[in-house]
Amino acid sequence: MPLDIAIDARRIRDFGIGSYIRGLLRGLAGIDASNRYKYVVGPAEVNAMPELPANFQPALYERSDWAHFDNIAFPAFLRSLSPNLVHIPLSRVPFFMIRPYVVTIHDMAHLLFQDPASRLRLELRRYRFRRGLVRAARIIAVSEATKRDVEAASGLPPERIRRVYNAPDPVFYNGGAAVAAEERQRTMERYQINYPYLLYAGNIRRHKNVPRLVEAFAVAREQLAAHPDYHDLRLVIIGDTISQFPAVRQAVMKSRVEHMVRFLGFVPYETLRCFFESAAAFVFPSRYEGFGLPPLEAMACGTPVVTSNVSSLPEVVGDAAVLVNPENVFDIARGIREVLTDGNLRAELIRRGHEQASRFSWAQTARQVLEIYQEAAEG
Repeated sequence: MPLDIAIDARRIRDFGIGSYIRGLLRGLAGIDASNRYKYVVGPAEVNAMPELPANFQPALYERSDWAHFDNIAFPAFLRSLSPNLVHIPLSRVPFFMIRPYVVTIHDMAHLLFQDPASRLRLELRRYRFRRGLVRAARIIAVSEATKRDVEAASGLPPERIRRVYNAPDPVFYNGGAAVAAEERQRTMERYQINYPYLLYAGNIRRHKNVPRLVEAFAVAREQLAAHPDYHDLRLVIIGDTISQFPAVRQAVMKSRVEHMVRFLGFVPYETLRCFFESAAAFVFPSRYEGFGLPPLEAMACGTPVVTSNVSSLPEVVGDAAVLVNPENVFDIARGIREVLTDGNLRAELIRRGHEQASRFSWAQTARQVLEIYQEAAEG
């Protein structure tokens, strides 16, 4: 018997969670013509997924998930849709959430990297987080590392927590190389980039370790000052604006690389692909990741990757990246230097990167999620 499934898609245009929602909806649409889906969006997002089939319909809801009243209003709205199951694709489960529901946990950063001065706020977050998990029919964790974190934080039996990997957006996989080359050239000209650069893409929250990345870049640039290809190496950071993060600004000034680091804010996915493909290397020395999608996106674009040897990152990148200690500026610089100057290593990383990225797909993710939906609804 077909199910009526509601999916909270209000963050569909976000940089990280939005990728998950869009990829999952497309993946489910490609394999499921039987169940009926209502994906809940705000007025600005109602036409965000026009290519979905007829069994996928938007449901308009105007309140943000950050609003306190949303804890009551959103469950009431969902009840009006009469779903057999609800999927909440992030850890902020409304307090009076209707059941049964499935929740996806992308990471635990909001609990592990909270300001220690906000003790009461942290305890409230922990309580709400655990309550949302305890009441869930099933929990999806995006990596084995995140699954272990969820088990430790919730105390729930492992069989209620399923590991289902994310995948890169299809836009990052190579195709149409001739057109892509012209597109890359136009993009680089538009941004006035005519020098070799390292790329970082993602937000700049504390656990992302961007100040150490800046310091490591300064060390590597000094070490490569006489290199024929990389003597004018730059660092390009795509994501949040620097004005919100004084620690990053201080690292740039302290390292004396103000004119060698560019902050571009968020860019469209097609533009981001051009930046990936044109970068000398992608560097992602995060201290903690629930999954770590950007390194896979870089690999799908044929860009060699330097990333951390902690959390979920070794699990996701396998043997297709240079792994470094994210707490050690000189080890990050060592990884950068190796991937730029060792031609054989670069070629091998690019080859392995394509293979590693191809192991992840939204069709595969959607099949696993659909099985979880059916289990949760029957349970």
